[in-house]
Amino acid sequence: MIMYKTEAEIAIMKTNSSLVSTMLGEVAKVLKPGMTTLDIDAFCKSFILDNKGIPTFFNFHGYPHNICASVNDVVVHGFPNKKELKEGDIVSVDVGITRDGYVGEHAYTFILGEVSAEVLQLVKVTKESLYKGIEKAIAGNRVGDIAHAIQEHTEKKYGYGVVRELVGHGLGKTMHEDPQIPNYGKRGTGPVLKENVVLAIEPMVNMGKKEIFTESDGWTVKTKDGSPSVHFEHNVCVKKGKALILSDYSIIEAAEQTNSNLNTSYYTNTAKASS
Repeated sequence: MIMYKTEAEIAIMKTNSSLVSTMLGEVAKVLKPGMTTLDIDAFCKSFILDNKGIPTFFNFHGYPHNICASVNDVVVHGFPNKKELKEGDIVSVDVGITRDGYVGEHAYTFILGEVSAEVLQLVKVTKESLYKGIEKAIAGNRVGDIAHAIQEHTEKKYGYGVVRELVGHGLGKTMHEDPQIPNYGKRGTGPVLKENVVLAIEPMVNMGKKEIFTESDGWTVKTKDGSPSVHFEHNVCVKKGKALILSDYSIIEAAEQTNSNLNTSYYTNTAKASS
């Protein structure tokens, strides 16, 4: 069942989503080689508790951490660990907060230092595809319109592998509500989008082939061919004419630019789209 939100509920979710953006912005200020993803997990837990929230991910279906930290060929759901991050790593941090009965959660991929032109392009294109999908998240369109826009920009235009088994989703009092939002599909298919449904739109795109596998921990999803994968996610409310983006990448992007350890050379144009 698709749950539609009141304007008051949307306001709460916008506050929570913006708070997640602020948290990811604080991560962007300090992220550097030598840190561990467990360091990021501890930081985010403290941030959430300090802001009178509940870490949404912790114990969700038994998940044992407060964030998902997915590095290089990890697509999503990576366990934070003690391995030191290094120059050339790409790091997706996905985190959620529950406050006042509603969830805000989204993800951002960071680049540590210098990487190949191919990796820069993958990050840039995946981020662009998120906004291509959001452009279609308007009342009267269908879920397939979002999915097609993302696939068209990534897989059809650049030959990347769009993950099939993992999808975006509705968002509200729980982290996963209807409808599911795939990152591939045909225009004009799927449920009709109506005003005031809140979605987590999240392209998960591999540089190589689309095939993935899950490690023995039951959570960590990796590319089957070992190629890098990138994950971006926004919280979006469907409206007439133009979607309302509840999360705020401009906070994260501004923080990235203050940190010389992070590579922001790819997003000159996408940064404008998020403001």
